[in-house]
Amino acid sequence: MKFSKKYSFAASTALLIAASTTVAVGIFMYSVADIVILWLFIFFLFLFAICFLLIQYRIEKFIYSRIKKIYEDVRILDEKIIPKPSVTTNMEELTREVERFAQNKKLEIETLNIRENYRKEFMGNISHELKTPLFTVQSYILTLLDGAMKDKKVRKEYLRRANKGVERLIYIVKELDMIAKLEVGGLILNKENFNILLLIQNIFDLLEMKAAKKNISLVFDKEYVGEILVNADKERIEQVLTNLIVNSLKYGKQDGTTEVGVESLAKNKVLIRVTDNGEGISKENLPRIFERFYRVDKSGSRKEGGSGLGLSIVKHIVEAHNEKIYVESQLGIGSEFSFTLEKGK
Repeated sequence: MKFSKKYSFAASTALLIAASTTVAVGIFMYSVADIVILWLFIFFLFLFAICFLLIQYRIEKFIYSRIKKIYEDVRILDEKIIPKPSVTTNMEELTREVERFAQNKKLEIETLNIRENYRKEFMGNISHELKTPLFTVQSYILTLLDGAMKDKKVRKEYLRRANKGVERLIYIVKELDMIAKLEVGGLILNKENFNILLLIQNIFDLLEMKAAKKNISLVFDKEYVGEILVNADKERIEQVLTNLIVNSLKYGKQDGTTEVGVESLAKNKVLIRVTDNGEGISKENLPRIFERFYRVDKSGSRKEGGSGLGLSIVKHIVEAHNEKIYVESQLGIGSEFSFTLEKGK
């Protein structure tokens, strides 16, 4: 007789008990009287069945109750979560269940640790971003209160600088508010058909003066004939392209180039690429560049300005359109950011 693994322990034990008992009874009966072999065999089968059922039930109940007690003691799993039919005398199956449970809990703990580290880093970053303009505003106001306001020229200059610090605070708060809305789906997108090439050219015109400071050329990757229509929120896509191009200027090299290309893809999609030949991004920084306040070069970023929220906003806006954003970069050679949009009709 071949048994399933989960019954093997009970079966082998019951077989041993039934066989030894039958042999003992057989010897006893043989010593006192002739015994019919058939009745001895029937007795063996009956005893085996009774022993098997009792042992299987008792051991299974014993194992389940002990495991349940362990879970209750450590308070990491509710009793209802334990699948009762799967807790049997099959120790291999039981071991797999425990290992799977332990692995899941290990992954949960690792995820919580990552989130906790991210939370700490985020709080440190936002604290740094907010306290700099706050201390600036406070210092100018305290200087004025200490008597500097009597000098009209100094008063006007200090108030102007304090106002600049307040504007930066407002800018950071607005960016954070936008990210919060994007994350919870609270930002309403006003989709429309528009010419993406014309929008890119308008951004080039707006950023021409900024690009001229480093003599960076803002160009298309090729000459486009006609128009390329996309269906998206024009204002938000303008924000995406502006942030990407401004970043390319910020980290672009002197006399460099920022190139924008628009490529038609299958499945009614368009790919927009923003490429530069600037500093580039190292491999270890690439996975984190879309995080809020994350800076590849903290000192450089402070010098150049910015809230550290630009790429995070870019990612959220693109994803709010149910599209994808990609980045490829090589340190010292340059970077390419690209994202998809739906074709217009």
